[in-house]
Amino acid sequence: MKKRSVLKTIWSIVSNLILSLFLITCVAALLLTVLSKRDIDGAATLFGYQMRVVTSDSMAENELTDVSAYEIGAIPVRSMVFVECVPEDEAEAAEWYANIKVGDVLTFRYFYTSQVTITHRVAAIEKQDNGGYLIELEGDNKNSETGQLMQVIDTSDTDSPNYVIGKVVGQSYPLGYLISLLQETLGMVLIVIVPCFLVILYEVIKIVSMVSASKRARMQDAEEKKDNELEELRRRLAELENREANVAEQQNETASPEEETLTDESAEPTEQASEERPTDIAEPDDENK
Repeated sequence: MKKRSVLKTIWSIVSNLILSLFLITCVAALLLTVLSKRDIDGAATLFGYQMRVVTSDSMAENELTDVSAYEIGAIPVRSMVFVECVPEDEAEAAEWYANIKVGDVLTFRYFYTSQVTITHRVAAIEKQDNGGYLIELEGDNKNSETGQLMQVIDTSDTDSPNYVIGKVVGQSYPLGYLISLLQETLGMVLIVIVPCFLVILYEVIKIVSMVSASKRARMQDAEEKKDNELEELRRRLAELENREANVAEQQNETASPEEETLTDESAEPTEQASEERPTDIAEPDDENK
C-alpha cells in the first residue's frame, strides 16, 4: 500500500512536470511567433538573435580539421545554433564586422542554383579599401559530399544575393534534435501527442478517482450515520428494558410483606381448632361413666 502511494506521488510529479514543460514550450513558441521578425527563409529573429537547426554535415567533426582552439567547435547535423544577427545600422554593422576573426562561425545566405542558408567557419577575412570585408568561409567536414565547401562574401556589395546573417555564438544538439523531431510526424506524435494524451488520461483517471472517492465517502458517512442511529435505538431499548425490570423488581419488593402478614393470620385459627377438638371428643366419655 505504501509502495503504491509512492508510485502514485512520483507519477503525479512527473505528469505535472511534463504538462508544465509543454505549456512553457507552447507559450514560448507563441511569444516567439508574435514578437519575432521573419527572415527571408522563414527564420525568426527575436531581440537580434536567431535559432536555426543545422541540416547538413558540412560542419560535423572531422579528423582532418582541428577546431579545438575555436570558441565554436564542430557542429553535428540537427544541432541548434544561436546566431547573433548583423546590426541593421551601418555604423554598428561596420563595428560588428571588425570584430569577426578567423575561426568564427557565420550563418549566411549564398546563391548556387538557388539561394540557400549555410553555416560555415571563417577561413580568411580581409578589409577592403571601400570599408567592406571580403570573407572566405568553408565547412569543417572536408570529406563532406554537400558540394562546394568554400564560399566568398563581399560585405560591401549590398546588391549581392550572398550576405551574412550573423555569427554563431552557441549551439545545442539536444535542443536541435528535439526541434527536428517536432518537424517530423512521428516525432510530433511521440513528443507532443503521446505525452499530452497520457497527461489527459491521467487527469481523467484522477477526476474519476476523486469522484469515486467522494461517492465512497458519502456512502461511508451514510452507513456510519445508520449504524449510529441503530446503536442509539439499541441503547434506548436497553434503557427501557432496564427501567421496566427495575419497576417490576420494585413492585415485587412491595408485595412481599403483605403476603407474609396474610399467611400468619390464617395460620392462628387452625391451631386453636386443633386444640379444641380433643375436648369435644372427651366429654361423651365422661357421661358414659
